[in-house]
Amino acid sequence: MSWQLAACIMLGGSTALIFMGMPVGFAFLVINLIGAILYLGGEAGLTQFARNSVGSVATFSLTPIPLFILMGEVLFHTGLAIKVIDAVERLIKEVPGRLAVVAVVAGTVFSAISGSTIATTAMLGTLMVPVMLSRGYHPTMATGPIMAIGAVDMLIPPSALTVLLGSLSGISIPKLLIGGILPGLLLSIAFVVYIVVRVKLQPSIAPSSKFDEYHGWEKLRPFVQYVLPLISIFVVVVASMTAGWATPTESAAIGTVFTLVLALAYRALTMRNLIRALEGTASISGMILFIIFGAMTFAQILSFSGASDGLVDLISSQGLPPLAVIAAMLVLLIFLGIFVDQVSMMMITLPIFMPLVQKFGIDPVWFGVMFLICMQLGLLLPPHGLLLMTMKGVAPPQVLMADVFRAVMPYVVLSILMLALVFFVPGTAVWLPKVVL
Repeated sequence: MSWQLAACIMLGGSTALIFMGMPVGFAFLVINLIGAILYLGGEAGLTQFARNSVGSVATFSLTPIPLFILMGEVLFHTGLAIKVIDAVERLIKEVPGRLAVVAVVAGTVFSAISGSTIATTAMLGTLMVPVMLSRGYHPTMATGPIMAIGAVDMLIPPSALTVLLGSLSGISIPKLLIGGILPGLLLSIAFVVYIVVRVKLQPSIAPSSKFDEYHGWEKLRPFVQYVLPLISIFVVVVASMTAGWATPTESAAIGTVFTLVLALAYRALTMRNLIRALEGTASISGMILFIIFGAMTFAQILSFSGASDGLVDLISSQGLPPLAVIAAMLVLLIFLGIFVDQVSMMMITLPIFMPLVQKFGIDPVWFGVMFLICMQLGLLLPPHGLLLMTMKGVAPPQVLMADVFRAVMPYVVLSILMLALVFFVPGTAVWLPKVVL
């Protein structure tokens, strides 16, 4: 059987099932079963498939995923994240679009202590959108910044999807985690600048309103009491990796313990909150791990059938410069982001993309950070962006889906500009990992 037919069956079949609405894990399970029978030797292939499935998830390097998710779930269910919003709001003086700016800054802080983009968007959307609407903010200005900063959560560690990308692609997880920090912070700054400029040009979309003005210690107290201790979680996780004291898994474990200790110290961790956090972690982690064992076998069958080597040789034989190939990959990822979720993007593309990255001698960390930005874009792209659905679910009824779509587009443009910056200035992604690791 030719590698072209194998590629059609494996890549085309999985993509078709996903587009038909089948859950990602089940889509790849079906294709893997077909592939195991056709290319791994019938009954023996099914036995190998079972072994691969167990081996793919019984990997120490995947342990940070549930730990990072647990950190965010604990902060969400204990209400500590709400304290961050209050502390940030006290520090920010009157600026155009003040509440939108507060949402971006608070979301950036929360991104540094949470591994879940959905949790960040759901929390900020639930708490801040009704307040902004009541103060006369246009729905697009009330919802857009929250969705945008929720997506940035993927770039700033701790990030479960970054760990997943590193595990599936073979890219160094510590370097990938550190590499996303600078682009993530630059995007947050770009969002704040856009909000201020936009509201100055069109004040009616975010009317200024009175707010409680604090002075002296009352202004700084929540920041010192809550934000600094919570930010120390980020410092502990990153510092333990960069100093070489701990692996990513050990750093995630340290961060989780530190999160639980802080929640206990604030008397916010009850048995009910802990159980809800553990249930949320188990649900999300189980889904991700189920998908992972499908991805590993999928990549192996592609390689064994000759489809991976055939596609790589076909692309590399065209004589295109490496940068042109990378640009084409990024365009494809953005296109896929319109239709499929982030895990599907990884599973469909990584078996082909990573051999090309290696063949052309491209810095895998640089490519990995751009891959993360493309996945971040996928969270925001209409009509199926996950954070768009999340926002519609938590926003008041007067916020229409059309408002959500319009709200997110300026931030999509800013994210594409950040992708271009990383593409043309690789140091944006690779400088910090080289300095600290």
